[in-house]
Formats: sequence, structure tokens, C-alpha cells
Amino acid sequence: MKIITMGEIMVRLSTEGNTRFSQSSCFDVVYGGGEANVAVSLANYGHDAYFVSKLPTHEIGQAAVNALRNYGVHTEYIARGGDRVGIYYLETGASMRASKVIYDRAHSAIAEASERDFDFDTIMKEADWFHWSGITPAISETAAVLVEKACIAAKKYNVTVSVDLNFRKKLWTKEKAQSIMKPLMQYVDVCIGNEEDAELCLGFKPTANVEKGETGAEGYVEIFKAMKEEFGFKIVTSTLRESYSANHNGWKALLYDGETFYQSKRYDIEPIIDRVGGGDSYSGGLIHGLLTKQSKQEALEFAVAASALKHTIPGDFNLVSEAEVEALCQGDASGRVQR
Repeated sequence: MKIITMGEIMVRLSTEGNTRFSQSSCFDVVYGGGEANVAVSLANYGHDAYFVSKLPTHEIGQAAVNALRNYGVHTEYIARGGDRVGIYYLETGASMRASKVIYDRAHSAIAEASERDFDFDTIMKEADWFHWSGITPAISETAAVLVEKACIAAKKYNVTVSVDLNFRKKLWTKEKAQSIMKPLMQYVDVCIGNEEDAELCLGFKPTANVEKGETGAEGYVEIFKAMKEEFGFKIVTSTLRESYSANHNGWKALLYDGETFYQSKRYDIEPIIDRVGGGDSYSGGLIHGLLTKQSKQEALEFAVAASALKHTIPGDFNLVSEAEVEALCQGDASGRVQR
């Protein structure tokens, strides 16, 4: 399957272990970003995954390209030029101390890219799926225009379009988000998010209180129906994270296809090694599942298992194989050494 994702890949600078920014004299360096993370997952599952972005021609831009190539992602649709690769700094929390992210991504190459940098007809022709997230239109006005142009081309070629709503309060307000995101929903077939994303990006708030562990389907039934009715989604799905501490989360998901509400099994994840990219790994797993599994329940279970495994892996990318995810789906959560 030819799958397109579009967004920003950044340099991630992380403090060592659980040290604070103020303690750190050095940082671990990896690359990552919402849609790039999804592309890596899909390449690991055997798809022809293409990442669309813009990166400078200098060595750091090339290092970001190489990071994707290393995991089998096609990079020929990445435009080259501009001055900056976006950066984000990560301080990993512990126990009751939350993790923190600081962005340094203004004026990055993709934030200042234009329509001239991309031939969306060529990109979308013969594609099976196009995925983007709410982070991309949040980074700049021009990036929002690029998302719309990409969606228009995808619909022209009958490509399935998915979005991970991914609200980021450090990038825009809920009012700005809704003014941009709501019009873009006309192109979307599969809407992915969590309860906060649905409220801040689209104005839909479930009655469930996830922080108190209220994660049953009943709290989401009505908003899923309303979202589908208003925007015409074929599928609405939400991850449900019960955050007991920075190291201990409950994790499951719900999916609605207009006829049936599906609920996945729940995973108790403790200790969490790295939760960044957890939602992206869910998106990648869900896309793979919907394209290859016989039922939506199987697709949902694959996505949740894939994202549960991501929490055990340092870095943004979910470096697991389809076989490893299937093993967890079948109940092998022992963590025993494989010899």
C-alpha cells in the first residue's frame, strides 16, 4: 500500500534519564514528529510509506532525512531548502512530576514552505491513504494552506484521508484551531483524537472524565455520533489515557463506524519508558489495521497494542514489527526473553 504522511520532522533534544533542564549539560539527539512517526510505523509494517515535508540542504536537514531512510520511509517527496530544522526539547518526568516540552520551531523550512515546493498531483496519484495531524496547520498559515491543497489532491484521486486532531496549546488557541480545523474536516474520512483534542479542535466534549478513570464507551457514544453527523466521517476513534503518574498509565481506545461502537482491551503500562509518539503509533497501527485486518475490532486491537508497545521504546519512533504487535494482541505480555 502507498501511504502518504505530511508534516514536520524535528530534532529532539532530551535530557538524560529523568534529569531536569536546569541540571543538564548534554542532550540525547533523535529525530521525530507526528506524521514522520506514523510513516516509520507503517514502513515497519511493510507499507510503502512516504513522508512529505521540507528540510534544509545542510547537514542537519540531511540527518533528518537519513533518520527516516534508516527505517524504510520513502523521502523523495521531501522538498529541500529553507534555513531551519525545527527543534523541541524534552524533559522526561517521573512519578507525579510531568514531562515537559519546549518548542523552538518558528521559521522552520516546512513552516515557510509554499505550494511551489510540492506537486500534490504526483504525490497523491496511486496513493491509498493520506494522513496528517492538527500539528501541521498549527505551525504556520502557509502550512495550513498546504494541508488543504494536499487534501484536495487526495480527494481528487479517491485517497482515504485520516487526521489525528493533536491539539497543541503551545502552538495555537482553541479558537484559532477550530477556525482552521473545522473547514478541513470536509476532506477527512477517519478522525483520530482523544477527548481533549475533540473538544479543543472541534468543540465536542464527552461526558466521561478520563482523569477519574471514566473510560467506558457510554461517555463517548453521543459525541461520536454528533461528530460523524456534522462532518461526515466514516470512522471516529479516540484513545483513552488514564494518567496515574508520569510512569504509569492505563491505555485503551474506542472506535465508531456509524453502526457499531468498538472498545479495545485495556493495557496497564508501568513503567513507561517514553510516551512521546504514543498517539502517533496508535494512528500508524490503526491505518495498518484498517487496510489489512478482516474486522474493525481487529484493527482497533492492533492499534492499541502497537501504541502500548511504543511506551516501552525510547525516542519518537515506534520500532516494533507487525509480528511483535500481533503477539501482544494474542495476550503475550510476559516480557520474557526470546531465545
